[in-house]
Parts: sequence; structure tokens; C-alpha cells
Amino acid sequence: MAAVAKKERPSYNPAMLRWARERRGQSIEEVAHRLKQKPERIVAWEEAREVPTVNQARALADLYHRSFIEFFLKEPLELPEAAMVPDFRTHRGVDIDENQRALKDIQSWAEAQRANALDLFQELGEEPPVFPEHLFATVETRVESAAVEARKAMDFTIDAQLALSSQERAQLPNILRRKLEQVGILTLKDTSLGELGARGMCLVEFPLPTVVFGNEAPSAQAFTLAHELAHVVLRQSGIIAPLAHPNQGGKTHTEAWCDQFAASFLMPKEAVIQLLGEVPARRLDSISDDRLSSAASAFRVSPHAMLIRLVHLGYVDRLYYWEIKKPHFDQEEANYRAFGRASYYGTRYKNALGDLYTGLVMEAWANGRITNHNAAQYMGIKNLQHLYDIRDHFGVP
Repeated sequence: MAAVAKKERPSYNPAMLRWARERRGQSIEEVAHRLKQKPERIVAWEEAREVPTVNQARALADLYHRSFIEFFLKEPLELPEAAMVPDFRTHRGVDIDENQRALKDIQSWAEAQRANALDLFQELGEEPPVFPEHLFATVETRVESAAVEARKAMDFTIDAQLALSSQERAQLPNILRRKLEQVGILTLKDTSLGELGARGMCLVEFPLPTVVFGNEAPSAQAFTLAHELAHVVLRQSGIIAPLAHPNQGGKTHTEAWCDQFAASFLMPKEAVIQLLGEVPARRLDSISDDRLSSAASAFRVSPHAMLIRLVHLGYVDRLYYWEIKKPHFDQEEANYRAFGRASYYGTRYKNALGDLYTGLVMEAWANGRITNHNAAQYMGIKNLQHLYDIRDHFGVP
């Protein structure tokens, strides 16, 4: 019997494998862990002693946020450096040097998706939605009033939020995301944001300001989206940091205003008073977990967000939040893991890009303005079957 010829593997440039990893700011150990390989194998690939399979190389490309084809280049491309948006993590005691490259890549990706969306609007002969100018504010604007006006513009009443069933509570971020897109904000999702010490990113440029949020628990995502809406209202781009203790250096006026806007938006003062009664003359030293959970459940938010709001309004002492409850909330959120199987193959692409962007691609494709190959490129899809899955589930003929 004739011997079966061994299949040749592609001729990657090992220097490009190393360049892509280092540019992303990832260690050998981190890459090995993510790919479920031994560190020695990652080193062997970068030293040309072994060659990764096609699937392994594609996994590397996805991990590094690079194009697979770049691994065949003789030398790295000269990529333009994006001017980073203001990084509000610098006011929260976060070491930003370690992951700045990865955040720059996310910003560049978000800018590219915004440019793609604007191109698609032009291709379709349509105008992008315009963010309502009357919502613009400054840090001197009364937060409660700004939040009320935003709810009106988005046609999302507090009654509609309170009417959500307990099963629908996890859908609040998706509802907010659709509302943001209806007022002209492109919403994107990148699950690596949390690993970089950031809650979100907001790129304020009109038309089509763009926000990126991460893979937090649904109730935390709702707070982040409302916070990013506040950045658009203030016309202030930024990388959004986790809440930090005032002793770590405090917040900028922008971040403090945006945090209070998010809390006011999700839990309007009048609705809180109607539920819990008037603000006490003296702040309570604490609040029971049962009472806090009950109030949070009524607003379909997390106990964490609810307690932040109660501190802002003067119901509960600040130290109870910062010293007693926040460490517990932080641990719960750090341990959060999303479960559940995607409803169809293309789900992760659609979730990353949102309904507004995906709808533009599907409409342009359905109308023959772009080819299926173009549509796949816009969606970042390699397997065309995933593109067909999105089309079939998105409701575009």
C-alpha cells in the first residue's frame, strides 16, 4: 500500500506570530492558557521549531485581533496610530500601561465599524439617525432633568421598565441597546474589555457616536450603557473605568456626573421615593439585603446599582457602600460567567455589532448593493453559513 503523503502546513512567518502577540500585549502564558496549549508550544511556533495548524493560527489571529493573512507577511504593516480617547481609568488607580495597546486596537475596531456603517448608509441612499441636540448637557446641568429628557427622547418610560417581568430582567441591556440605536448611537460589544480594567468605551463623533461595552452581568451592562449614554450627552469621549473608592484619587467631574446620570436614568428619583418613601432626614447606617434586593428587583436592576442610587439620593450612608457592600458586589461581578447556548451560529457576530449595524449589512445585501462576500467582510465572518444564519434569523428576505 502506498504511503499517504503528509499534508503540508502553511508557511507562516514566525516573526509575525510574535509581533502580533506582543502588539496585543499578551504573554506566552496568557496565550497558552487561552488556546489550551503548553507555553512551550507557543514559543516553538514563534521560533519556527513547530508550525501551528490552520485552526490554531486562526485562533491566534482572533485572539490578537489581527487578520489571519498577516501571518504570511515578511514584515509588519505600518499601521497608523490612533489618538487614544481620554482614559478615565487614570483617575481610578488602574495601571494603564499594560493594556493600552489592546485598548487602542478596540478603539480602532470601533472606529472602523462606525466608518463601515456610514458607508452602508450612503450605499443605501439613507441618512444616519441624528442624535437629538436638545439632550446635550454639561456637568453643570442637573442630572435628574437630563435623565428624564433622555428617557422621553428614547420613548422608554419608567413604567415600561417596572413592568418587565422577572424573566425579562436580563433583557434590559438589550432593550437599552435598541433604544440607544434608535437615537443614533452605534452600540458594539467586545468581551475583552473587562479583562483590560475597563467597563466601556465611548467615541463621541457625530453623526453616529459609538459606544462599546463588555461582558458584564446583564444588570451591570445596563448601568454601563446608561453611563455611556451620559458621555454622548456631554459630548465627551472616554474609556470608562470601574467605580473606585474616593480614597483612590476620586473621580473627574465627567465620570461623577455620568455615574449619577446612569443611576438617575435607571432609577428616577420620583419612582424611588414612591417605592421607599421620602428621603430620611438622616442617612441610614445600613439597609437590609432583603429590602435592597426587593427595591432592585422592582427596578429590574442589580442590588449594586440600587445601593449606588440610594447613596446618591441620601437614603444610606456612603461608608456602608464603600466599606461593607462594594467589595462583596465586586467579587460577585468578577465571578459572573455568561451561560446559555447561542440560538444560532451567527449570534456572536450579531451580538458584537448590534442590530443597527447588522441591519444595514443585511439590507444592503438583500437589495443587491453589496455581494455576499462583502457582507461577510462587513460582519467579520469567515464562514458564509454564519452569514446565512444571521440573514435567516434577522428577518431580512
